[in-house]
Amino acid sequence: MNPIGFVGLGTMGKPMSRNLIKGGYSLVVHDLNREPVKELVAAGAKEAFSPKEVGQAADLVITSLTNDQVVESVVLGKDGLGEGMKKGSILVETSTISPLTVQKIAAQLNSKGIEMLDSPLSGGEVGAQQASMSIMVGGKSEVFQKVLPVLQKMGKNITHIGNQGAGQIAKAANQIIVALTIEAVCEALIFAQKAGADPAKVRQALLGGFAQSRILEEHGKRMLDRNFKPGGKAVFHQKDIGIVLAVAREKGIYLPGANMVMDLWNAMGAYDLLQEDHTAMLKVLEKMSNIELRPGGK
Repeated sequence: MNPIGFVGLGTMGKPMSRNLIKGGYSLVVHDLNREPVKELVAAGAKEAFSPKEVGQAADLVITSLTNDQVVESVVLGKDGLGEGMKKGSILVETSTISPLTVQKIAAQLNSKGIEMLDSPLSGGEVGAQQASMSIMVGGKSEVFQKVLPVLQKMGKNITHIGNQGAGQIAKAANQIIVALTIEAVCEALIFAQKAGADPAKVRQALLGGFAQSRILEEHGKRMLDRNFKPGGKAVFHQKDIGIVLAVAREKGIYLPGANMVMDLWNAMGAYDLLQEDHTAMLKVLEKMSNIELRPGGK
């Protein structure tokens, strides 16, 4: 059995690769940063020195990259996967990119007899480490069924959404909900403290009611602890909402909430906060209300 190829060993890709090795799969890996490559080679993977080499060695290749331009370069560029992958092989693209980019790349790969699934992720670094992510998949059903056992080593809630690009549409919808819920939690906790209540106790009360959410539970605690070490960097969420708004413009969709939250991501950029966790949106809203959130409300 040929190894699985993996290109992109960053915050998500490295733990995903580790979980595949733990699950009994052999891997051939590539990243421009040699440090995670060395770690995975020490864990049993083989190193390739270009995406093309990965494609030549594997029948199934997984990518975890930063944006549309990087994905296009790695897949379609010189010494890219498209130059190495064989007819009948499969690319599973887990990056969050535009569904239009997915369709463009898939068309070129399909012309060479290569299948593609767009399979973006939700769950952040912790989800990648614990193999508990949601994976939203677009592409042919029969291809999805073929790679499902591999996906199950990286995530738990794995859903075939529909045709090519549908996975990215689902991820875009996810990012709208996450961004606006983070913003709502920021507002609620700031409101509680500035109005005279203990925001920690308000959060605890809300967790038992209809406002309960995973974001209030986990990210609300992050805000109160002032823990903005990135699990999901704001700069990537800004990029994702940019994708949402670009598709909305093309399709004529009115998204006032997404536009509002993009203004906040841009404000975070002005304050040099985009490399922090996306919950650091709190800091921008704190400045607007002249307050710093603290348990006890002091």
